[in-house]
Amino acid sequence: MDIATLGGLIIGLTMVGGAIYMGGDSFLFINLPSILIVIGGTLAAICVAFPFEEVRQAIAAGFKAFASRKVRPQEVVDIMIRVADISRREGLVALENIQTENKVLKKACQLIADNADPDIIRDTLRIEISSMKRRHRIGQEVFRKLAGFAPAFGMIGTLIGLVQMLARLDDPKAIGPAMAVAIITTFYGSVLANLIFLPIAGKLNARTLQETLHMEIIFEGAKSILENNNPRLVYEKLSSFIAPQERRYDR
Repeated sequence: MDIATLGGLIIGLTMVGGAIYMGGDSFLFINLPSILIVIGGTLAAICVAFPFEEVRQAIAAGFKAFASRKVRPQEVVDIMIRVADISRREGLVALENIQTENKVLKKACQLIADNADPDIIRDTLRIEISSMKRRHRIGQEVFRKLAGFAPAFGMIGTLIGLVQMLARLDDPKAIGPAMAVAIITTFYGSVLANLIFLPIAGKLNARTLQETLHMEIIFEGAKSILENNNPRLVYEKLSSFIAPQERRYDR
């Protein structure tokens, strides 16, 4: 669980909700037609802009931003050092039997076991990173579009409310409440865009950069093991990916 993502969302919603509560009648900020306009319109627009499968994948990626724990580069380096240690003790072919859910690591171990040419490893890295960035870019773009659609539909709701308000100008007592309802849709759209959609898009972009770094460590480690499977030398090369204050070699 990514505590920072979940905690930030909870704190943000709590601060906004607390400010509303301290300001008086909280029920003034609950309006079903406004919710239908903003949420319904935003979801409809995103399904028009993107294929449904891409929307589904983007939403699933958004949930993963909350569920998955951030893996530090040091942990990935440690994994490659263990791989180097196995290859030195049992031979390169033994890496074919390594069991891991990380498909990139599995592919790297297979390339090492096959004694692949470094150029093949480099090309594989380039293709893997390019493919991963393309998949992630779609998810980021979906949430950025959601962040644009939500305030737009909030403004549409406001315009609808203003039209309804102007139609009742003969009743001065109804103008104030009608204006409040008209503005509330813009509030909904702004909160969704700036507290949920844009932060998730930013989180997905950060995860893309993180996974890119992990892939570079894995494939650079694979090349190093093929060149010289001394775990210490492999670590010295891979430690460049780690901040100086976090570097450690426990073997």
